[in-house]
Amino acid sequence: MIARLKTLFDPLVRLLLLAIALATVLPVTGEGRAVVRVVSDAAIFFLFLLNGLRLPRDQVLHGMRNARFLLPLIVWVFGVMGLAGLGLSRLGEGVLPSTVALGLLFLGLLPSTVQSATAYCSIAGGNVAASVVAAAVINILGVFVTAPLLALAAGGDVGIDLAGLQRIGLILLLPFAIGQMLQKRLGHVVAENRILLSWADRSAIAIAVYVAFSAAVEQGLWTLVSLSAWVWLALLIGAFLLLGFAGSWLTGGALGLARGDRIAFLFAGAQKSIALGAPLASVLFPPATAGLVLLPVLAYHLVQMIISAPIAARLSRA
Repeated sequence: MIARLKTLFDPLVRLLLLAIALATVLPVTGEGRAVVRVVSDAAIFFLFLLNGLRLPRDQVLHGMRNARFLLPLIVWVFGVMGLAGLGLSRLGEGVLPSTVALGLLFLGLLPSTVQSATAYCSIAGGNVAASVVAAAVINILGVFVTAPLLALAAGGDVGIDLAGLQRIGLILLLPFAIGQMLQKRLGHVVAENRILLSWADRSAIAIAVYVAFSAAVEQGLWTLVSLSAWVWLALLIGAFLLLGFAGSWLTGGALGLARGDRIAFLFAGAQKSIALGAPLASVLFPPATAGLVLLPVLAYHLVQMIISAPIAARLSRA
């Protein structure tokens, strides 16, 4: 119980809740929306620049050699969880607003978290090196594959045109590529200022959420989603969490992974990344739509943080 309460006070969780509350009582409107959108794009650019600076290429290349662990994890994260998201979004179409139901599919196709999956893997006594590399590789893949898979699975509900692809390239891929090119020269700066730059990460994510929710609130977010829809969303997210955590643990066992790798597979396979979800939603969707699409992602992220702590603690004692 104490571990769960501590999770609620995680800095990123606090910032996300603050962003939602601020968007509810003080949404950005009118001319200010364009200014805040530019600030959000700049923050996302900086976030992916940092991601590029953090990730040593030699670690990724070394980790990719462990195909027995990495390939099934990629299939699980984008294939199995993506299909689960598609199925749950279809179930939700009759009881949720269509854009919120689409958010369940978007959630299923997102990559793993990086920091929290690695942290919980460490607490549980898992293979931290495998977790770090797997999460990094899957996040790189996510930038390339989440949007096309979303367009393919959603059909006409999501139209990714040339302008959308250009925004993905300019705001997500370009800064990551620049960071990778400068990694050997400036990577040590990121390592030496880890705490300060982690707040830059969180702030960029919170800004993206604030912009998306501001537009959604202006469109009537809290009246569009009824009480019964919130109940259904909670049930569908609960089913998603059960599949994510129980399924990834059982799959790791079925693959015959060593215990450390199985623990890494669990957290990398079950947790979904708001760090990519919020920026990608802001790039792919109009602001009003992005806020509704992010509802399932935010709900899943909050609950995955709450339940991961006791799971990791239990595994550490086993």
